This record gives sequence, structure tokens and C-alpha cells, in this order.
Amino acid sequence: MKKSHKELFHLAIRYLILILVSFSGLWIFYFIFSPITIYLTAFLLKIFFQTLVIGDLVILKNHFLIQMINACVAGSAYYLLLILNLSVPDINIKKRIKMILFAFGSFLIVNILRIIILTMIFFYGISWFALAHEIFWYVGSIVLVVGIWFAEVKLFKIKQIPFYTDIKFLYKKSNLKC
Repeated sequence: MKKSHKELFHLAIRYLILILVSFSGLWIFYFIFSPITIYLTAFLLKIFFQTLVIGDLVILKNHFLIQMINACVAGSAYYLLLILNLSVPDINIKKRIKMILFAFGSFLIVNILRIIILTMIFFYGISWFALAHEIFWYVGSIVLVVGIWFAEVKLFKIKQIPFYTDIKFLYKKSNLKC
């Protein structure tokens, strides 16, 4: 297979994966990360409280409930990290898997810490819980995803730009040249 055909094939596979994952409603991220998020959060909260898990509920001290809805798991953040990782060409499969595992693992750890911090703020009746929750949700999640991506760029020495490098490659192969 010629190099340009191989590059086109890899490009098509990468974007096909992204499209297929998006059509599924991101269920794969919730299927994988909901139980991990719920049980790790409950495990760590046991340091401070008696904890019981029933479905998507974490019960603290037999009366305080935390419901882990999809927004808590943040499947769309995992999808954005997957998009960033798959929209960069010329990365071998082993390195790409390491990058994705690093991104997902980093996000999972910080997300669980976020949930624990918010739980403590709410449990102890701190009046600014709503503000803290909004800041963590809107600002924190964006900063976190961008921060993880920048860490990946540095750690894995990524030189290409997501999407742009692929578009530039396609343009060179097209008949649209001026």
C-alpha cells in the first residue's frame, strides 16, 4: 500500500471511530466510567463517612445521598479527550493507546477529587456550594480538559495540530490547489 493510501486509510479509521462513538450517544463512556467513578468515589469517601452504594447513589451516614448522574461522570469530557487524541495523525497505535489511557486516567482522578471536594462542601453546609459547583462544572471542566491535552502534548511530544494537520494533508492530496 502506498504511503498516501495508508495515511488516508488511517485518517478514515480515526474519524470513523469518532463518528461511531458519537452516534452511540456516548453510552460507552458512561458504561465504562460510571461504575468506576461511583465506586472509587464511595471508596475514598469511606475515609470520612460510613458509605453505601446502591445503583447510582452513594449514601453517607445512612441519610445523606449523592446521586451520580451522567453529568457527574462527564462522558462528554472523555469524548472530547478522545477527539483530541484521534484527530492527530502520525502516531503509532501503542503511543496512541498510552495517550488515551493517560488522558482518561488523569480526568478520572481529578473528576473523583472534584466530586469528593463538592461532597465535603455540601455535607458540612458551606453556603457557597452552588457557586463552587458551578465554577467546578463550567470553568473547571474546560480548564481540566485543556490542561490534560497540553500535558499530553508536552509529555508525548506531539508536534501535529488536531484536525488542522489532517485538513492540510487532505488539501495537499486534493484537486483544490490554487
